[in-house]
Amino acid sequence: MITPIILAGGSGSRLWPLSRQEFPKQFLPLIGERSMLQETLQRLAPLEHTAPLLICNEEHRFLVAEQLRQLGITDARILLEPEGRNTAPAIALAALQVAEKSPETLLLVLAADHLIADEVAFHESVAQALALAKQGQLVTFGVVPFRAETGYGYIQRGEGQGDGCFRVKRFVEKPDRATAEDYLATGDYYWNSGMFLFRASRYLEELEHYQPAIVAACRAALAGASQDLDFTRMDADAFRACPADSIDYAVMERTQHASVVPLNAGWSDIGSWASLWEAREKDAQSNVTHGDVMIHEGHDLMVHASHRLVATVGVDNLVVVETTDAVLVAHKDRVQEVKRIVEQLQTEGRDEHKNHREVFRPWGVYDRIDLGSRYQVKHITVKPGAKLSVQMHHHRAEHWVVVSGTAKVTRGDETYLVSENESTYIPIGRVHSLENPGVIPLELIEVQSGSYLGEDDIVRFIDRYGRC
Repeated sequence: MITPIILAGGSGSRLWPLSRQEFPKQFLPLIGERSMLQETLQRLAPLEHTAPLLICNEEHRFLVAEQLRQLGITDARILLEPEGRNTAPAIALAALQVAEKSPETLLLVLAADHLIADEVAFHESVAQALALAKQGQLVTFGVVPFRAETGYGYIQRGEGQGDGCFRVKRFVEKPDRATAEDYLATGDYYWNSGMFLFRASRYLEELEHYQPAIVAACRAALAGASQDLDFTRMDADAFRACPADSIDYAVMERTQHASVVPLNAGWSDIGSWASLWEAREKDAQSNVTHGDVMIHEGHDLMVHASHRLVATVGVDNLVVVETTDAVLVAHKDRVQEVKRIVEQLQTEGRDEHKNHREVFRPWGVYDRIDLGSRYQVKHITVKPGAKLSVQMHHHRAEHWVVVSGTAKVTRGDETYLVSENESTYIPIGRVHSLENPGVIPLELIEVQSGSYLGEDDIVRFIDRYGRC
């Protein structure tokens, strides 16, 4: 039986400004109606498998839970990493969790943010890999290349193992253009997809052989783990002591038991705006558009409008992305450098790399409408039955105006209802909470005023989402 392991970490900085640190690309609907994570989970349906196990960081736990809920997946397990340690430790946590009850279980390791256009071909490659994995091989999936790509690592195949499978001869780093063209010409090289299939016990054996410190730290982190709602929270100190390493460096490049199965399924890691342009349907001028877009005499454009009309005149081969708080204009041949803008935002202490103007919370969402030196205005939406934490603020007061639904407000010792077109006031330092007791979303306008308006000016006393 297969247990899918979904790696749902990562920041997707090359897809800024659409992808942000707290809402990265795996949670965005970049190709269809569903997010990349949801597409990955739906892709598993034809395979015979147990409940999936997802690994993500603390910041994204409620996004993962909500997207699972939208798909009706109720039996998934979610492991929380206190901080990123790359793929080898993340997979080790999953393998240890699974091996505790069933060491011979096969782990199908997938990234949450990859595109696979031909799902039938993907399932056929998984079926090819099953026999090798059952025999104790560590199987990776090599994408059959169709161009000389310099943005991916490569896998060189060795001798055949039957049924179109091969031993791994070597892994190679991202090549220059001439080397990539040589790889393509030989037909012996595949793109490294970062997807794997192996027994839980075999991965742990090989990892223990080559990187015993990773296994030891992950065992300690799991031994000290605690259950928090739907999440398994690792012992933070133990996990932070774990060396950071990728599965390629830690195991796959060193083991004598690596096999590769060719994958010809329209795979892409959607690692940049150019790769998203390649994956999307184009018009007669090879333009890809989203939202309210007008193009006059332009070709090979990627134009994404989120909230307003975006128009281009007489330009070609550009990426233009508009969000509520940022606009990106980049030459399509240089979109890998978008991460430099993200780095500059971080260096300057700005927030545009971290959050959108619209911020998702386990209870709902808020949109930062306006911000001044001593005031901030938010449009807040609270899901039916949801409740914000019992909290207080040291530096700001809040005025709430209900525009839709009914709010149940606790302010100090009093609890009362606030209906549509009614308002209430929360003074500085007053303990309070907000709840939606109804069956429709509660919408309100919040006006904050005070000397400091940061999100860290929240002292939580009681929180149903475990954030105290």
